[in-house]
Amino acid sequence: MAKDPICGMDVDPSSALTAERDGETYYFCCEQCRDKFLRGDGGSREASEDGTGTGQAEYVCPMCEGVASDKPGECPKCGMSLEPAGPSQTRQKTVYTCPMHPEVEQDTPGDCPKCGMDLEPKTVQAEPEEGDGELRMMSVRFWVSLVLALPVIALAMGGMIPGVPMREVLSKAVSNWIELVLATPVVLWGGWPFFKRGWRSLVTMNLNMFTLIALGTGVAYVYSVVAVLAPQVFPPSFRENGHVAVYFEAATMITVLVLLGQVLELRARKKTGRAVRELMELAPTTARVVRDGEEHQVSLEEVRQGDTLRVRPGEKIPVDGEVTEGGSSVDESMITGEPVPVDKREGDHVTGGTLNTSGAFLMRAERVGKDTVLSRIIDMVAAAQRSRAPIQRVADVAASYFVPAVVAVAVVTFIIWALAGPDPRLAHAIVTAVAVLIIACPCALGLATPMSIMVGVGRGATEGVLIKDAEVLEAMEKIDTIVVDKTGTLTEGRPSVTDIVPARGWEDLDLLSLAASVEQNSEHPLAEAVVSAAKDRDLRLESSADFESTTGGGVFATVKGRHVRVGKLNFLEEAEVTGIDEIRSSIDDFQERGETVICVAVDGKAAGVLGLSDPIKESTPDAIRTLHALGLEVIMVTGDNEKTARAVAGELGIDDIAAGVAPQDKNQRIRTLREQGKRVAMAGDGINDAPALAEADVGIAMGGGTDVAIESAGITLVKGDLRGIVRAVRLSRRVMRNIRQNLFFAFFYNAAAVPIAAGVLYPFFGILLSPVIAAAAMSMSSVSVVSNALRLRGMTL
Repeated sequence: MAKDPICGMDVDPSSALTAERDGETYYFCCEQCRDKFLRGDGGSREASEDGTGTGQAEYVCPMCEGVASDKPGECPKCGMSLEPAGPSQTRQKTVYTCPMHPEVEQDTPGDCPKCGMDLEPKTVQAEPEEGDGELRMMSVRFWVSLVLALPVIALAMGGMIPGVPMREVLSKAVSNWIELVLATPVVLWGGWPFFKRGWRSLVTMNLNMFTLIALGTGVAYVYSVVAVLAPQVFPPSFRENGHVAVYFEAATMITVLVLLGQVLELRARKKTGRAVRELMELAPTTARVVRDGEEHQVSLEEVRQGDTLRVRPGEKIPVDGEVTEGGSSVDESMITGEPVPVDKREGDHVTGGTLNTSGAFLMRAERVGKDTVLSRIIDMVAAAQRSRAPIQRVADVAASYFVPAVVAVAVVTFIIWALAGPDPRLAHAIVTAVAVLIIACPCALGLATPMSIMVGVGRGATEGVLIKDAEVLEAMEKIDTIVVDKTGTLTEGRPSVTDIVPARGWEDLDLLSLAASVEQNSEHPLAEAVVSAAKDRDLRLESSADFESTTGGGVFATVKGRHVRVGKLNFLEEAEVTGIDEIRSSIDDFQERGETVICVAVDGKAAGVLGLSDPIKESTPDAIRTLHALGLEVIMVTGDNEKTARAVAGELGIDDIAAGVAPQDKNQRIRTLREQGKRVAMAGDGINDAPALAEADVGIAMGGGTDVAIESAGITLVKGDLRGIVRAVRLSRRVMRNIRQNLFFAFFYNAAAVPIAAGVLYPFFGILLSPVIAAAAMSMSSVSVVSNALRLRGMTL
């Protein structure tokens, strides 16, 4: 026997998986352990212990799978030189992207080449150290710049404050030199990120907010430096009381206020990803694995599919799986948004990250790592937060013309003030031009949509509503019709046999036994109900032959030499079964009560009828009323006959039905509704729902549905009932309203601020906006947009 170097289990070398390192062969119990060994995640430490390597598989053979080493050399199998392991063979690299331009991606931190913003990790991290780095850097620059800028303000404003004889203590020339010394580190060091990003925007011709900031502060600072070093070069039109005015206080305070705005914005942006980070923190770091009768506490990464895990009261469930022994109540509110704990017994499924509240139980791990529901939720939400809504195109078009237009306005403003402004005309011209450049804020336009999307998608995830992308969120707001299936959506999805009416010459148990013997070959929920009813009555199921299944019809098989047909009435009629009139009254009775009917025929003659009922979910009636209150039409599409469908629809107050619809025809029904001008959302959970989900304006996959349905849908509801649809509708409407508020504010702010900065109020009220006030307004505009988006975190769904 040999020991697995990862988990320590004893393995048989003759049947175990192997990998080679430094000429030695290692044996593994499973592929996960071997993969961890090859990545160097806790694998053999011999190489590091003898000081010859790092213990990580940094070099691999391009030909021989499993051959790896932590140092260069030759492959012991084929003799080829080992090559450095690529990113996919070691660990996945973090990809960085821009919150405003998600198409920008790179594998190292840096600035966005389009807007200049710091790139953020594309995959949300539990501890976003990269984002904290920019926040720390901006905070240090802000506080140091503020300390240096306050004396500059005091010197510039000292002569205007009554009782402060600043000019008697310091001459204008000395004051200017002190301001120059203090302002230089503020502008050139504190404002360096803005100049760097502004220069890059000019080089790449992706003009943005930092283009304007760099131009505005640069002009004010350079002008003031020249005024101190060589005042004689300025004509009289620049002079006031014989002195050339300097604007160091404007350059420094612009820099300080923009830095403050960046700090506030970064703190707010950090909060937008909090919902996903909270989801990531749901997963425990360790699990209790039971192997060979002994319990071991291992890291979550070491849990393998098929492992038996023990979960104690008060502990979080490590991974997705099935309860194999014991039972408990599990709090699933962090995944589904439902506050009431759910009882779990042997055979029930449990979800990783949920909380075991009372009893202890054993479970079998079924989905681990990136395959768990929690991991998939995190990936889906992170991807959706980086997506772009169609409404963003409005802001994108405006932003593409915005900066050149602002620069043009600044030039025109300078010319008008230089020609027709009050003395000193050129000094006023520079002040107003700088104010125009500084006050304009394209960043507010760019952030208006992404911030609302990030917060809204994260908020939806905490309520069990998973949005695939922003386009779906915008489409959901416009939905006027909700199409739902009956089984599993309106009902519990657990039908049971409630009535058995045999035809003349048949006993009810014999009829049920024959039907179940055929249905045991089918995976349909109704077939499972028939088989369960037979097993509950301790009936023996016979083997069958020649099994055939007709989608949307029924099944056929030969049982003990008898030809048995089980399914819908028309399935029997198409086979020209006789004796149907004898069972027709029972069929009508069942259908009027809202029960699903299964007909049974043996050797070409009707043998009886099974009535099945699927209880309506407790939450369904209230959800239907709420959907109506939201102005939505609810249509039920079902494979049941019209009588059964109308009985259920009448009980729930559903607006319309489409009965007897085969699974493959659901998408045609959706297409017809859309051709009538309706905007349709379709909710489904099965493989056969996937075409209809794709056909609808918005597809909604109900919780517990198949992977195919989830892949075809734009929205996934972790808790599969109609209340999730209510939450999705409310979420989409509130997020889109928030986006429109942001866009209105951004457009209105810039439309009003630029003319005021240009001096349009001066002829009427004598008001001239200081560049310092312009900088404060610009900084607060972005913060206001982000703060408005953060209000979505507190919305009630």
